[in-house]
Amino acid sequence: MSNIAKNLKYLRKKKGLTQQQFADEMGIKRASVGAYEEERADPKYDLLKKIASFYGLTMDELANDTINDRWKPTPRGNAANVRVLSITVDGEDRENIELVPVKASAGYLNGYADPEYVAELPKFSLPMFRQGTYRAFEIKGDSMLPLQPGSIVIAEYVENWMDIKPGQTYIIISRSDGVVYKRIAFKYKEDKGLKLLSDNKNYEPYWVEAADILEVWQAKAYISTQLPEPSPEPTMETLTAMMAQMQKTISTVVEKR
Repeated sequence: MSNIAKNLKYLRKKKGLTQQQFADEMGIKRASVGAYEEERADPKYDLLKKIASFYGLTMDELANDTINDRWKPTPRGNAANVRVLSITVDGEDRENIELVPVKASAGYLNGYADPEYVAELPKFSLPMFRQGTYRAFEIKGDSMLPLQPGSIVIAEYVENWMDIKPGQTYIIISRSDGVVYKRIAFKYKEDKGLKLLSDNKNYEPYWVEAADILEVWQAKAYISTQLPEPSPEPTMETLTAMMAQMQKTISTVVEKR
């Protein structure tokens, strides 16, 4: 059962606000505040998000925790935090794979936990992805070549970030970068977050802080309209460059002995 009513009343009094003062802060009627606190009505999603932000809480904490004088918030960025994930199902109650196109990626940062937003995304299903929760993301840019821009990465939801595997590729949703597809350098660190690598070495690795991360999805497959080209035959120039690199590597190893 939701704890919204009790939490709203406690938080308002803790802040020393009357129902009218709180109503003014939220831009609603005083009668609505009374209805919410007496469980005669529930705030809609947008208002609930505004209230949570006003008190510095997550929506999950506001709705599900029992907030009182003994309550302590779970530290942000904790890999074991309970996260609210909105999904859709088909007529047989099987989870869909929702598609987040590039043009919708900016809106996804605000709507990823909104059931109404998620319900409006394009959706499909694949027989090999029946067990688990999956979402598809259209990638942009050339940082993960040879995977081409416009490819669709199908990824599985990662609930516990301590399960993230170094060397594997993931879709990372963060407030600062939005939707990105990257390879993970190290295991998740609560004090630092994740170090992200690009397969295209022209891009430098970088860290995304734990508190900045919203969702993590492990890549499982991709769909692309661009078929791979055959590998070119080596030229004299490429062979010479390869030999030079091998000699350099051997020299480095010998010097270290």
